[in-house]
Amino acid sequence: MKREQVQEKYKWNTADIFPTDEAWEKEFEKAEKTLSFSQYSGKLGDKNTLLKFLREFEDYQRLLERLYVYAHMRHDEDAGNAKYGAYYSKAGMLASKFATELSFYEPEMAKLDESYLKSLINDKEFADYDYDLKRTIARKPHVVSEAEERLIGMSGEILDGFYQNFSMIDNLDLPLPEIEWEGEKTALSHGLYGIILHSDNREKRKECYEKYYAAYTGLINTLTSVYNGNVKKDVFLSKVYKFGSCLERALFSEDVDKKVYDNLLSAVNKNLPSMHRYIADRKKILGYDKQYFYDIYAPLVDGVNVKYTYDEAYELVINGLAPLGKEYQALLKKGYDERWIDVEETEGKRNGAYSIGCPDCHPFVLLNYQPTLHEVFTIAHEMGHALHTYFSQKNQPYAKSEYKIFVAEVASTVNETLLLKHMLKEAKDINLRKYLLNYYLDSMRATLHRQTMFAEFEAEAHAMAEREEPLTKEALCNLYADIGKKYYGDKIEHDYNISCEWARIPHFYSAFYVYKYATGITAAINIAARILSEGENAVKDYFKFLSGGGSTDPVSLLKLAGVDLSTTAPFEVAMREFDETLTEFEKLMNI
Repeated sequence: MKREQVQEKYKWNTADIFPTDEAWEKEFEKAEKTLSFSQYSGKLGDKNTLLKFLREFEDYQRLLERLYVYAHMRHDEDAGNAKYGAYYSKAGMLASKFATELSFYEPEMAKLDESYLKSLINDKEFADYDYDLKRTIARKPHVVSEAEERLIGMSGEILDGFYQNFSMIDNLDLPLPEIEWEGEKTALSHGLYGIILHSDNREKRKECYEKYYAAYTGLINTLTSVYNGNVKKDVFLSKVYKFGSCLERALFSEDVDKKVYDNLLSAVNKNLPSMHRYIADRKKILGYDKQYFYDIYAPLVDGVNVKYTYDEAYELVINGLAPLGKEYQALLKKGYDERWIDVEETEGKRNGAYSIGCPDCHPFVLLNYQPTLHEVFTIAHEMGHALHTYFSQKNQPYAKSEYKIFVAEVASTVNETLLLKHMLKEAKDINLRKYLLNYYLDSMRATLHRQTMFAEFEAEAHAMAEREEPLTKEALCNLYADIGKKYYGDKIEHDYNISCEWARIPHFYSAFYVYKYATGITAAINIAARILSEGENAVKDYFKFLSGGGSTDPVSLLKLAGVDLSTTAPFEVAMREFDETLTEFEKLMNI
C-alpha cells in the first residue's frame, strides 16, 4: 500500500510538532545560526554562569530534539523519500555539531571541586539538576580531556553509522522475494513474515522461513562486517572512557548495578527446564516427528480465529486497561482521537513499532498494524511507552523528564500483562482460554527467555572483541547456535538459518538494550499482580513510578512501584508465573 492511500485518521499528525516543512526549515536555520556555547568554556566554576549555561543549554536542546523528532518521523514514513532523508541527515549533523560545541562541558565539570558540586546539589536554584550533578560526580573517573571529547563529538555521525547502514539494508535493500499468500502473489515483508509464521499452514511457514532467511544469509558477509564494526565501536568507546568492559560502560550509563543483570541471567538459566518443557509440549501437541524454528509460532489451539480491525483492537486495549483508572483510559482515547499514531504498513515505511517523545508536544507511536492478536498487544505496548513519556514530561522539569532506557519497557509490558489478564478473565470459551494461555507463554518466552538469550549473545560477542578474537561470520553463527541450543533444548532442530538470526536483530546495534525487555517484563509481572490484588493503592504507587522520569536511578524508581530488582525475589516471581501458566496450559491441553 502507498502512503497516499491511507486515511488521514490513521496517520500521525506531525503538524503538532511543526505545522509545515517550511516551519521546520525556518527553525532549523535558526538553530544553525544560534549554536554557540563556547563562551561558557572555562567559566562553569561560577554558580550564576553555570545556571545560565544550563538553562540556555536546555532551551537549545528542546529545539534540537523537536527538529530531530520531526525529521526522524517523516523519514520513517518512507525511507526512500529523499527530502526527508536530507532532513534526517541534517538533524543528525546538527546534533553532532551540538555535541562538539559542548565538548568542554564534562571535562570542565569533572575538574570542579567535589565539595562545590555537592553544594549545588543542595541549592534550590539547581533543584532541576540535582540528579545530573550526582551523576557528574560519579562520572569523574571516566571523563576524558576536552580535546578528546571534541574529537568524539566530531565523529558522532561515523560512530552512529553502523545502525544506519543496517537500517538501510533491512528496510530498503534486503532482497525479499515474492510469495504466494491467500491466493495472491505479494512481496514478502517483515510484517507478512510474522503473519505467515503464526499461521497453521506448515508448508507455507517453511517456504516463508527459508526465503526470508535466504535474504539475510545471502548478505551474511556484509551484515557481519556491519555488526563487527558496531561492536568494535563499543569497545573503542569503553576504552576511551576508561571502563573495564562494554557491559560496564552500558550499565554505568543507566546507573544500574551489575547484580541486576546477573540476577536476570542466573534466574533464567536456572529455570530453563520449564522452557525446555514448553518446547517439548509444542512438539507433542503439533504431532511432529521433528520440530523446526518455523514451527515455533504455530498455533497450538484449533477453532480460534482471533482477528481485530485496528479500531476494534484499540477499543479492546482501552477496556483491558481499566484497572489503571479513568484518567489513563481517557489519555488512550485522546491519543487515538488526536492522531498520535501512524497505523498502516506502507511502501518504504520503517518496519516494526516504536514510541517517540517530543519536547513541548505529546508523544507519537509508529505501528505497522496487521489484524492479529499480537498486534493488539503491540498497541497496548507502544501506548504504554507513550503514556510513560506523557506522565514523565507532565510531572518532571525538562532536565528530569527523560527516563532511563532501563525502565523504558516496564510501562509497555504492564499494559500487555493487564490486557492479557483481562482477556483471560473475560474468556468464556475453553478454546479461547487455551489460546490466550498459549499466547502468554509465547510472550514470556519471547520477552523473558529470548531477550535474555540475546543478552548472553551480545555480552559474549563483545567479550570476544575485547579479547581481540575475530568476529567472523562463523564465530558469530557458532556462538549464537550454542546459546540457542542451551535455551531451546533438543526438542527443536537447530538449522543454519537460525544460527544466523543475530544478523537480523536491529536492537543489537544499541548494545545491551535487549536485557531490559527481560527485566521490564519481570517488573511488569510483579507490578500487574500487585495492581490486580491491591487495587487503588498499588495504582497510586505505579503512577509515582510513571511520573518519576529521570529524577533518580531507575532501580530506585521501580521500588516506588514495589519492585526491587537488586534482589532475586522479582525474578523468582516471573519464573514462577511462566511455570504456573505452563502447568495450567498443560492441564487444559491434557498433556
